[in-house]
Amino acid sequence: MTSEKSPQDMTLRSWLALFILALSTFTIVTTELAPVGLLTPIAEGLSVSESAIGMTVSLYAWVGALSALFASVFLGNVAKKRLLLVLTIVLCLSNVIAATVNAYMVLLAARLLGALAHGAFWAMIGATAVAIVPARYIGVATSIVFGGVSAASVFGVPVSNYIGIHFGWRQAFWLMAVLSVVAFAGITLLVPQIITKSAIGLGTLKSVLKSSTLWKIYSATLLAVTAHFAAFTYIEPWLHTQNSIATSAIPAVLFVYGIAGLAGNFLTGVVIDKYLKATVSVSVLLICAVLMFLGLSGVLLSGSVIFAVMVVWGLAVSGVFVGFQTWVLRIAEDTTFPASAIYVSFFNTAIGLGASIGAWMVSAFSVPLLYIVAGAAIGLSVLLVVAIPTRVISIQTILDKTYESN
Repeated sequence: MTSEKSPQDMTLRSWLALFILALSTFTIVTTELAPVGLLTPIAEGLSVSESAIGMTVSLYAWVGALSALFASVFLGNVAKKRLLLVLTIVLCLSNVIAATVNAYMVLLAARLLGALAHGAFWAMIGATAVAIVPARYIGVATSIVFGGVSAASVFGVPVSNYIGIHFGWRQAFWLMAVLSVVAFAGITLLVPQIITKSAIGLGTLKSVLKSSTLWKIYSATLLAVTAHFAAFTYIEPWLHTQNSIATSAIPAVLFVYGIAGLAGNFLTGVVIDKYLKATVSVSVLLICAVLMFLGLSGVLLSGSVIFAVMVVWGLAVSGVFVGFQTWVLRIAEDTTFPASAIYVSFFNTAIGLGASIGAWMVSAFSVPLLYIVAGAAIGLSVLLVVAIPTRVISIQTILDKTYESN
C-alpha cells in the first residue's frame, strides 16, 4: 500500500484547486438533485407523472452508489487528475443529453450515464483534496471541497427550480453542462498530477468495514439522509399545497433555504472540529422538529412561518452532510478513498431510498404523512449518533493489524 503525501507548502494554486474541486462537487450533486426542483415542469414536458421523474433521482443515486464501490476496488491506482477529467466529460455528456430529450426513457438513460461518473468522482474527491494540501490544512480542504456538496444539496435545487420556471427545465441541464466544462478547464489548469497510489481491492474494503465506529456512522447516515430526502424530494409539491405561497414565490422559498444552507455550512465549519458529535446531534434533532411541524400543520401556515421553518431546515442539513463526511475522513487516514467510497455508497443509497419511499408514500397516502414519518425516522438516527465514540481507533491501525496477522 502506498499512501499519498501532502505538499509542504500551501500555495495560491492549491487554494484555487480546492475551489475548483468544490465547484466540481457542486456540479455533480446539483446534477443529481436537479429533478427535485423540476418535478412538475419535467413531468408536464414529458407527459409522465411526478413520481416517475422522482425515480430518476432514485436510480441515479443507486447507480452512483455502485459506481463508488467499483471505483474504490478497481480505480484507486489510476492517476486521479486524468480520471477526474474523464468523469467530468461523462457528466457533461449526460447533462447535454438530458437537456435535449423528448422521451422519458432517454432521460432515464442520460441520468444513469451521469450516475456512473458521479459515484466514482465523489468517492475520490476527498483523497484528492488531502493529497494536494499540507497535512495541517486537511480540515480546511475538506470543508471547502465538501462545502460544494453541501451547497449543492441545499442551493442547487432552488437554482434549478428558478431556471425551470423562468427559462424552462431544459436550461437547468444546460447550465450543469456549462459548469462541467468550467470544472474540466479548472481541473486541467489547477489540479496537480497525483501519481501516488491508494489502497484498493476487496481486501481493503473488508478491512475498512471492520471498524464498528464507521458502521455506526454509515448506519446513521443511511437513516438520516433517507428521511431527509424522502421529505426534500417532494418539497416543491408540498409548497404548491400552501395557500399562502404563490407558485411564483416558490423559487424564493427555496432560495432562502439554500442561503440558510450556505450559512449553515460556514457555521458547521467553525464549530465542527471541537464539537463534532454535538453539531451532528443538534442538526438531526432540528430537522426532526421541522419535518414533524410541517407534517402536522396542514395548509394554513403563513408565508413568514414557512420561510422561517425553511431557514431552520437549511441551517441544520449542512450539519448533517458535512458532519458525517468529516467524521469518516477524520479516522480514514491512508484509506480515505475506500472509506469515502463506502460512505458515498451509503449516502447515495439513502438518496435513492428516500426518493423511492417518498414516491410511494405520496402516491399511496399524502405529503403531510410522509413528512411526519420522515421526521420520526430522522429523529431515531440521533440514537446512533450518540453511540458513536468521540475518540476512535483509526482505520490505518485496523489495516496494520490485518497485515500483521497475515
